[in-house]
Amino acid sequence: MVESFAIARLQREFRDLTQNEDSGFSVGLVDDNWFIWTVCFSGPTDTPWEGGFYMANLRFPEDYPNSPPEMIFKSEMWHPNIFKDGRVCISILHPPGEDVFNSLESSAERWRPILGVESILLSVISMLNDPNLDSPANMDAAIQFRDDRANYWRRVRRLAQQSVEML
Repeated sequence: MVESFAIARLQREFRDLTQNEDSGFSVGLVDDNWFIWTVCFSGPTDTPWEGGFYMANLRFPEDYPNSPPEMIFKSEMWHPNIFKDGRVCISILHPPGEDVFNSLESSAERWRPILGVESILLSVISMLNDPNLDSPANMDAAIQFRDDRANYWRRVRRLAQQSVEML
């Protein structure tokens, strides 16, 4: 029963995203599996990410929307809040409730069932140009962002160009 509710919700969100030409996101299913999506989007305008074409997977738990999905970039990324293996570390993807290990993150910033895929994607787009250095997933990228912004942005631009060449 829980899984059928999750699939119905995912089908509705999928339909809404694919019918919204202004969303800026392209979504598809991996192997016709409603619990694994491919997401593609262009880098945000007026940022070093602009011109890049980024691909990621969203993996949804069977109890979605009660628990958040996991987002993993397939495109190579260099960002303080993206692990080197592509996993995204952002508050909206953290399970609901308070985190006793991270008092800097309120429960209002974490996943709530009322949120959806579009909210996640918009948050990730925002995060790209405005990283959270208080809890980095990639310490090397965080240090470079903090201490050597010019080379950080140069690397991001190079990856944006590579992302298009890989198509």
